[in-house]
Amino acid sequence: MLQADQVESEKSPLLKKKFSRSLTVSNGEDENFQEQDAASDAIKFKVSSMDSERMGVVLCVLLVELCERLAYFSVSSNLVLFCTSVLDLTSTQATTVSLIFTGTVYIIPIMGGYIADACSNRFNVIYGSGLIYLCGLFLLLCAAPNYSDLFGSDVADLSLRSRRVSYIGGLGLVAIGTGGIKSNVGPFGAQQVEDLGRDAVQVFFNWFYWFINVGGLIAFTGVAYVEQNVSFSIGYLVPLIALVLALIFLNVARRRYIHKDAQGSIFVTFLRICGEACCRQSPFIDGRRQKFDSARREYGGSFDSDLVDGVLAVIKILPIFFFIIMFWVIYSQMQSTYFIQGERMDLTIGNTQIPVAMLNAVNTIAVLLTIPVLDRLVYPFFKRIGHPLNHLQRIGIGFVLCACSVFVAGGVEIYRKKKLGFDQQVGEEVVYAANVTVFLQIPQFVLIGAGEAFTSISGLEFSYTQSPSYMQGAVMGLFLATTGLGSYLSTAIIAVVGVATKEDPWFPDEINDGKVEYLFFLFGILMIIFFLTYLPVAYKYKYQPFLYDDSAAGPGLRWKNDDKSKDITFENSVTIL
Repeated sequence: MLQADQVESEKSPLLKKKFSRSLTVSNGEDENFQEQDAASDAIKFKVSSMDSERMGVVLCVLLVELCERLAYFSVSSNLVLFCTSVLDLTSTQATTVSLIFTGTVYIIPIMGGYIADACSNRFNVIYGSGLIYLCGLFLLLCAAPNYSDLFGSDVADLSLRSRRVSYIGGLGLVAIGTGGIKSNVGPFGAQQVEDLGRDAVQVFFNWFYWFINVGGLIAFTGVAYVEQNVSFSIGYLVPLIALVLALIFLNVARRRYIHKDAQGSIFVTFLRICGEACCRQSPFIDGRRQKFDSARREYGGSFDSDLVDGVLAVIKILPIFFFIIMFWVIYSQMQSTYFIQGERMDLTIGNTQIPVAMLNAVNTIAVLLTIPVLDRLVYPFFKRIGHPLNHLQRIGIGFVLCACSVFVAGGVEIYRKKKLGFDQQVGEEVVYAANVTVFLQIPQFVLIGAGEAFTSISGLEFSYTQSPSYMQGAVMGLFLATTGLGSYLSTAIIAVVGVATKEDPWFPDEINDGKVEYLFFLFGILMIIFFLTYLPVAYKYKYQPFLYDDSAAGPGLRWKNDDKSKDITFENSVTIL
């Protein structure tokens, strides 16, 4: 996510700065840019090489993200397994816990970004969230050991109820902590280099994404193996240590960070504009009432037209976000129903049992391999033949790939149940498994990974380019929230299916006795329905001329000199990465 570039001192509050260039939407008559002067542009777009001190500061932020992602994925990767094998929850209950936890993790960043914008600064929110996170990881660790085995028979072990309370409480604190960090660590890192130019910011986020995936791969392979085949006690000690290291890295460069004070949240302005537009009647213009004109200052409202235009742009994006929620419903199956399916397949390679969660690494690898193929081959090909794929078309392709994933999973489930034949120990749980290798799940993980490369990345770019710069943080927060809403909707669908199929359950406590393939097919059909409904909405959408790259700006956008430009928050509120 790119940040607006300013050449003024980073030390002063952003809202008090006077920007020499303001964004206005023209009627298309003036297609030229009115630049203040060439010298200011030269400064604005100059990318300087980082000195060793700046590199060290950026590296500390990147290591914070690596350690935090390692901690988070270490918890989420085997969450279902811990719930079923240690907490004695049913598969259905464990799936519900996993989905609610994931949903909450992606909803809380909205609040984390708001607090950093309106009440504090990003460093304080990251550090405070890290301390909360640390408490949550400690509670998870407390729920894992068998204390009688650890300290001797004289020490009473925790009751099952106490373990459940400790674990669920720990998950709640982890969700709060990771949500607060997720919404701020990316923008905080970009804040350290934004004075070097936009290219420097983009380079930072490329490395930021790379460090995220390194943390995920370590968690899905090494830590997941320890949790499943060695001990959850040791497995949960790793994320605790990782987060301690994250807090250490965060504080190493504390005196060298570039800080920005609380600046006020655009969310509040957004809600005030919507409220004023609803409460006051818009005037007649050319015989028609124009939406939201009652909030404009020239018609008696309290807000300038550019802010109102930004709100309208965001409102037009929301229907697209609604359809993307269904994509995340299926995406959330990887660590819930796909995990339970994988438990009941052959996990052995020779004499070694691989962790079920390792299949999530296949998704990560699929994303990393798909992105360059799309960037270098697929998208250029469509451009050469005169039919370039726009953002909404790419999102639709991702929907289809995602639907294919659950259809494939349904086929795998039908085949798997025909091959049931041996007992398999997974962690502390023994399940009746099929004589079918778990690698048969690879296609369904690859399809979701390919769908993610289309829908998630294109959705992020669409959100960024279709909103004015001062609304980009809010829009990114809303886009991130679709992931959480997808997990919540998945929980609701599974609950409804459980009630509707009570006599002949599709997703019972033991999936070998149910018809999980029907649940997968249901998800696929719902995705297709969403896709077909999405098509006319996407077709009718008119792209807005809000572009973050001046050089690529179109006819409807012009920059003008304005010594009285508004005090607008240009710093992004959250990051999707």
